[in-house]
Amino acid sequence: MKAHLENLNWRYATKHFDESKKISAEDLSDLKEAVRLTASSYGLQPYQVFIIEDPKVKEQLRAAAFNQPQLTEASQIFVFAAYTEVKEEYIKDYMQNVAVTRGIDVSNLDQFAEMIKGASMSLPKEQQANWMAKQTYIALGNLLNVAATLKIDSCPMEGFNVEKFNEILGLNNKGLTATVIAPVGYRSKEDATQHHIKVRKQHTDLFTTI
Repeated sequence: MKAHLENLNWRYATKHFDESKKISAEDLSDLKEAVRLTASSYGLQPYQVFIIEDPKVKEQLRAAAFNQPQLTEASQIFVFAAYTEVKEEYIKDYMQNVAVTRGIDVSNLDQFAEMIKGASMSLPKEQQANWMAKQTYIALGNLLNVAATLKIDSCPMEGFNVEKFNEILGLNNKGLTATVIAPVGYRSKEDATQHHIKVRKQHTDLFTTI
């Protein structure tokens, strides 16, 4: 546990990455698996994750993210995109996945499916979108933690033009919208932010035991 806490203290929101350093295929696979294994409401995972490596696409995204350098300097950019509304087909696909994975008949999951539909599809569209967007932040947290364990730098970011990201990545046609992004790679020696002492609330200001 001490090692994990040390890793969390080591990580910071990287402002400049070393463009010459790339994440290995093995480490990238571990990052993807960490995101894949992330908990989500009902296990539904109502989002997709786009991993951007193409330099031309990075340039476009940088322009849509107020010219922040991380977008082109990082080895990859993880773009988390939530579905904009809950559709019955998503739940049906999930039930099929459960049935195949656990070796059971999909009809045995009818009650579970109806429960999810009743709880989610009955919500106003705006609440549906908000609920699914929240799930992406859980996955983001897992990505940041595992990246720190691998000594891979990252920078969670909300500072981008959602509409332009959606257009560049063709998300609207997929019923998706970008919610949060995380460039990943290795810090530049020139990034002065890495030397800043981490600032967090004290335990007494953050936690209340009842």
